[in-house]
Amino acid sequence: MQTYEWYQTLIKPSWAPPSWVFGPVWSVLYVLIAVSFWTVFLGAFRKRIPWSVALPFALNLVFNFAFTPIQFGLQSNLLAVADILLVLGTLVWAIAVIYPRMKWVALINIPYLLWVAFATVLQLTITVLNY
Repeated sequence: MQTYEWYQTLIKPSWAPPSWVFGPVWSVLYVLIAVSFWTVFLGAFRKRIPWSVALPFALNLVFNFAFTPIQFGLQSNLLAVADILLVLGTLVWAIAVIYPRMKWVALINIPYLLWVAFATVLQLTITVLNY
């Protein structure tokens, strides 16, 4: 409850989506992430692709799952900016390295990329507005 109250006190841009949008969007994205990332990790385990290709996918998961505890647990906008930039960077890296090997995995992650790019701009804006 304190987390919700804290987030509600933050100044947000007029174009910020309402809170209820995040759950459905992430639910769809997590299905796409699960299918595509599982395919990459399975390919690495079966030695069809090198582990160096799976690395940015693994790092992306770590940074993605760290965001909520950083943003809402620590209530740190600055650390959340650093984290979401790592989410965005590892996702771009992952898409770039998988595209020559499994184009469909790269393409299925485009909605995730678009959402993370939007979320990055949103987080940067919230951070600046509340600094």
